[in-house]
Amino acid sequence: METRRLGRLEHRSSVLIYGAAALASVSQDEADRSLQEALDGGINHFDVAAGYGDAELRMGPWVPEVRDRIFLATKTGEREREAAWAEINRSLERLQTDHVDLIQLHAVGDLADLDRATGPGGALEAALRAQDEGIAGAVGITGHGDQAAATHVEALRRHPFATVLTPLNPYLWRDADFRGDFVELVREARAQDAGLMTIKAVARRNWMPNAEHRYTTWYEPYDDQDRITAAVSWVLDFAFVAGVPTPSDVRLLPMLLAAERDRIGRKEAEQVLAEDPLYDSPFVTIPF
Repeated sequence: METRRLGRLEHRSSVLIYGAAALASVSQDEADRSLQEALDGGINHFDVAAGYGDAELRMGPWVPEVRDRIFLATKTGEREREAAWAEINRSLERLQTDHVDLIQLHAVGDLADLDRATGPGGALEAALRAQDEGIAGAVGITGHGDQAAATHVEALRRHPFATVLTPLNPYLWRDADFRGDFVELVREARAQDAGLMTIKAVARRNWMPNAEHRYTTWYEPYDDQDRITAAVSWVLDFAFVAGVPTPSDVRLLPMLLAAERDRIGRKEAEQVLAEDPLYDSPFVTIPF
């Protein structure tokens, strides 16, 4: 699998990042199979969060065996310093490790939330303490929603976060306001040499009202190989994207691995996705 430099951290991350939200409610056997499939497929960067149900617990028995071979990232969704500090330490216990490579402020998607996380007594202080004490190698920020890119520009201006994880897919790119914010984020990330990762590559739309949720993703994902290949190819065609997390359902991982291996050009990818009349933003409503 292709690897790309994760900004000034200098880690060569696999362009597919294992999105461990997929382990939130699976059995240990299912988790073990999926994690092994990721390793066998060339994934070396694993991303989890305290808020992903039992995901850290499912990873825990496995982490000591591969800790020296992977880049391990987790996240705190707390906004106050002491609560975030407690959550970071609980994550280490659940992951059965004494350090992670990256601790991220989770789901910071608007300026009000950014104020809470980065202000006096906020979660950023806990993350920086973790870095100072050697239990986190670096500090990053993540977020969802249409305002995430603009919010993350402001976040980088307030603090030199080592990484940013923000939304990008062809549908979102069509929106001029979103695209302008994202271009500005790329400019700021490059100026600071921050690693830029993107989420929601294979999101198709929100689940329709009363629709059966066939996957454990909070949005309806693409689940056919042609469109998954198109979506992954499109995002990875941008050299500034260091990596793309896999979606939060273990059943989709094989198609993401195939998509990375058999990428197509950006124009062809756009044509494939343009043929879907139901393609939409995943942020029409967010169920959390």
